Amino acid sequence: MSRNVSGPQSASATPPIELVQLRSSPPRERADAARNRVAVLDAAATLFRAQGVAGVSMEAVAAAAGVGKGTLFRRFGDKAGLATALLDAEERALQEAILFGPAPLGPGPTGAAPAPRERLRAFVGAYLDYLLEHLDLVRVSETAATGARYRIGAYRFWHRHVALLLAGRPDPDADAHTLLAPLGAEHARAVVADVGADRFRGSALRLADALTVGPDGPALPGSAQPSALT
Repeated sequence: MSRNVSGPQSASATPPIELVQLRSSPPRERADAARNRVAVLDAAATLFRAQGVAGVSMEAVAAAAGVGKGTLFRRFGDKAGLATALLDAEERALQEAILFGPAPLGPGPTGAAPAPRERLRAFVGAYLDYLLEHLDLVRVSETAATGARYRIGAYRFWHRHVALLLAGRPDPDADAHTLLAPLGAEHARAVVADVGADRFRGSALRLADALTVGPDGPALPGSAQPSALT
């Protein structure tokens, strides 16, 4: 991401332990392996910016990084694995902001928790910032195989965070999937090409607002009633 979303953490409220356990962890590796990893990711990022994700081969990445093709394929598997590795730091930054950062994306100071609706809107906005900035990379990581998006560890974190914010609804787990479905990269790419990024963002935020209204009309506990849903 282009902006710092982590913010001060020392006085933040304690996040749910189940969400902390789902956050991504940086890789643990030998110093030489870490150097090779950095070289590969730097080379890949440079080539992707210059030529687009689709226009860069794994062989070109290996040559630019100064590593053997076998090393690259053993380490990352394919272009989807390389894309996932490139996105890892961005996802971890967003997760840390959700867990420990300032409100409304994070919990804010102890005793001053923002309303679920505010946090859900902040999450959708921040996730869209991340998604639209890295759309081609996210798309590659999510479409490498059938259902790949849902097997990525970060998806489980996003889903659980949204479900916790929708805890007052009859089926928050299903509703969390419903909110996340249109935030998939393949869908976003097609819709942004059709209606533009601003309308796509507005639609996603209206969906978030609609889900933070209780089944009989009133807002969920601790949520402000949306002023409009259309």
